[in-house]
Amino acid sequence: MKLLIKNGRVIDPASGLDRNLDILIEGSIIKAVSGSINPDTEDTETIDAAGCIVLPGLIDMHVHFREPGREDIETIAGGSKIAAKSGFTTVCTMPNTIPVNDSIDSLNLIKKKSKDCRINILPIASITRGSAGNELTDMKELLKHGAIAFSDDGMPVMNALVMRRALELSKEINVPLITHSEDLNLTDKGVMNEGSISAQLGLRGIPNESEEILIARDVILARLTGGRVHVAHVSSAGSVEIIRNAKEQGVKITAEATPHHFSLTEDEIKTHSAMAKMSPPLRTGKDRLAVIEGLRSGVIDVIATDHAPHLAADKEKGMEQAPFGIIGLETAVPLVITKLVRENGFSVLQAFKCMTANPAGILNIKKGEIKKNFTADITIINPDKKVRIDEKFIISGSKNTPFIGCGLFGSVEYTICSGEIIYKNIN
Repeated sequence: MKLLIKNGRVIDPASGLDRNLDILIEGSIIKAVSGSINPDTEDTETIDAAGCIVLPGLIDMHVHFREPGREDIETIAGGSKIAAKSGFTTVCTMPNTIPVNDSIDSLNLIKKKSKDCRINILPIASITRGSAGNELTDMKELLKHGAIAFSDDGMPVMNALVMRRALELSKEINVPLITHSEDLNLTDKGVMNEGSISAQLGLRGIPNESEEILIARDVILARLTGGRVHVAHVSSAGSVEIIRNAKEQGVKITAEATPHHFSLTEDEIKTHSAMAKMSPPLRTGKDRLAVIEGLRSGVIDVIATDHAPHLAADKEKGMEQAPFGIIGLETAVPLVITKLVRENGFSVLQAFKCMTANPAGILNIKKGEIKKNFTADITIINPDKKVRIDEKFIISGSKNTPFIGCGLFGSVEYTICSGEIIYKNIN
């Protein structure tokens, strides 16, 4: 079976390609990328991509699929379907499951559950046992058995000596440590950004410095060890500046931002309450703009969703008791198109490099490119088609997002993984 994509605007951020071209796929492989390709056999299926952008399959370095342990919220199979519908062909699952993904047994369980999924699921294992921050996992063995990176996401590694040892291992095995930067002593049970709005609402706040101090510490430790740090979900202007300075000094540091942090501010808490409660919290307008400029300048390398489904009953408990986190896969492409491309002047190539070539490079995987003889992971998006974020649009059982009711631009029309159409928009 052959698949022919015609009339699309092919964008390959890795090479800088941005032209109207056709793509021929045979089996799981891209066989040709050319100006005009005609079907040569009857078994060739043709996709007319006129008016659409044709991208390498999107990569999300940061998702929570809740399995094992909270299958009542989400499963690996269910999460993979949501990812496919959202244009993602590769996702990295965070280890804060029950039990924590800190052993060969837990890693093998996730790999087994992922086997029949139609996207690439790359498990991230924990830096420390139980993500307790005390004892390092056997990172070398976990890497051999399929871990793609290491993180205690949801919890910081508060002990600087433990983090130093982890970074020394990171250098040796050449994989990134994905850090949740939060000084728990400064957070002190806070539930939103610390500032005038938290004071107005009478809620305990989380200062920017709780994030910035841990990033600064890990920059110093990365400089000391030569290890690789990848900072998850950057939220503050100060954090962007610390990362910028570290890169200028040659520290091996990369970073990601979420669509919600470049789209929203702390004002959302006034109207959406716990639906806008996340960690790190939504910050000020100044911080939001700094994150956008960090992405524009390349200080922030990656856009990752931090997709975090929760039960409605849990999110309805109010700001003090509700869990942190929102879903993010299905709104990612519309927010990138609307907030970065249409409202802030990003080129499509510039924006989607953060969701293709850059994460592939950080993870050292042969993904994120459109070129001959590469695996045919491809996402086709209509950037001018409007979508409404409502209960029908969101196929996830969890609806915990402050974007419900929003009209945004950017519709995923096809997702192709290893040459197979795994999602087709029929609306």
